[in-house]
Amino acid sequence: MNTRLVSESFGQNYPEEFDGALDCASLAVTCAFNRRGTLLAVGCNDGRIVIWDFLTRGIAKVISAHVHPVCSLSWSRAGYKLLSVSTDNNVCIWDVLSGECDIKYRFPSPVMKVQFHPRNDKMFLVCPMRHPAVLVHVDTTHEIIPMDDEGDVSIVASFDRRGDHIYTGNSRGKLLILTCSDLKVKTSFRIGPGTSSAAAIKSIEFSRRTDFFLVNSADRVIRVYDVRKVLKGGKDEDPEPTQKLQDLVNKTMWKKCCFSGDGEYICAGSARQHSLYIWERSVGNLVKILHGTKGEMLLDVVWHPVRPIMASISSGVVSIWSQNQVENWSAFAPDFKELDENVEYEERESEFDQSDEDKSVELSQERREEDVEVDVTGIDPVAAFCSSDEEDDSNALLYLPISPEIEEPEEGWGPEGAPNEDLSSKRSGDSKENVSPKKKRPKTHDVSLENAPIDEVHPLVSNRPKEKQTTGNKKGRNNSKGEGKKDRKKH
Repeated sequence: MNTRLVSESFGQNYPEEFDGALDCASLAVTCAFNRRGTLLAVGCNDGRIVIWDFLTRGIAKVISAHVHPVCSLSWSRAGYKLLSVSTDNNVCIWDVLSGECDIKYRFPSPVMKVQFHPRNDKMFLVCPMRHPAVLVHVDTTHEIIPMDDEGDVSIVASFDRRGDHIYTGNSRGKLLILTCSDLKVKTSFRIGPGTSSAAAIKSIEFSRRTDFFLVNSADRVIRVYDVRKVLKGGKDEDPEPTQKLQDLVNKTMWKKCCFSGDGEYICAGSARQHSLYIWERSVGNLVKILHGTKGEMLLDVVWHPVRPIMASISSGVVSIWSQNQVENWSAFAPDFKELDENVEYEERESEFDQSDEDKSVELSQERREEDVEVDVTGIDPVAAFCSSDEEDDSNALLYLPISPEIEEPEEGWGPEGAPNEDLSSKRSGDSKENVSPKKKRPKTHDVSLENAPIDEVHPLVSNRPKEKQTTGNKKGRNNSKGEGKKDRKKH
């Protein structure tokens, strides 16, 4: 009952204001919610993955995953596995509870995105840079997803909501839909008639609870399609999008787009600044614009699966956006009234009597009808947590166990009242022995891809040296000017 009240908001179902930040002690690059929205995984610049308990807003686990920046994350359906990729071309599958790496895949070229299959954690999708997407089967083989045009290698790919199909898009605005089981082409179409290279597809995102998906293209237009209409159409038939969303005033280029948990709203983050635009999907009208700090660049934005909350990343900090919480006591007590000044109250004669003699017989009958047996042991599936056609996952990983750290233990806390000195010496000895605990070595697979751009550098890496150089030069100029002034004053 409580989860239903949380999921069903009173009024607007989209964030309205800034609600704090999550500081990971290192620069955040990307983030992803688990399926229930209880855990938030944040990939950092130093290769660490920080898992936040989103209800308490505290760090539940830190995984020293990679050496280079983490650029993409994906949770498995049950939440026990986490898929990550860094700019050193390594794709790893992590056990969330133990924090150990199960399998590592080495790719010859930079990887832009990874995604777990929505229903099968033994299969995931990899989108290398300037290469066709790769479907990887854990512990077995990998398959290269066929392309419609072999000359075009700028490919983005994504699973649909159930994982039955794989949607791929190229730099010429053509979208190809293939079946996931045998990788055969189901249908294909262009996102706009007569589109040129300016309408290159940048990303494909699916809603969680409705049959809609959006296509973010380089022509700065977000197109929303109905999955059922697209699959019914034949090859090379161009279906009309149900909505076209864009910023007509500023002509904004979109960095990242996502659906709300119920699929009723669409959020798009600007590529120029830290601004989040929210549209209503059914009508297509812009309902809210959330502005972050000026001068910041947006890196990633995700919507909470159940609640009207968003998390965005800019300048290495995770910002949380939520609704304005207004206290409404009448929601708890229907007869409650807020008074601006004192009011004289006249009580009824039988108001505080143990047995009300004046009460009517009809009221007593109504109260008897309200006495219904309530099942407190059975657990009903909550509709907000599962889609219309899927079952509720009772074995999902919702929270991570955290053991408290005792800095100064009390005297006699050990077995049989042992003195603290002996125990502290034992603990120091144990800690010395366990400085480098033996971790199991992950299975490593080298993935060979033909015609892969080996010399290419990941965009996250290629952009940073320029920024560092410019900042360094500015600092150097300022220092040199300051030193020159000091020398002049001395002379």
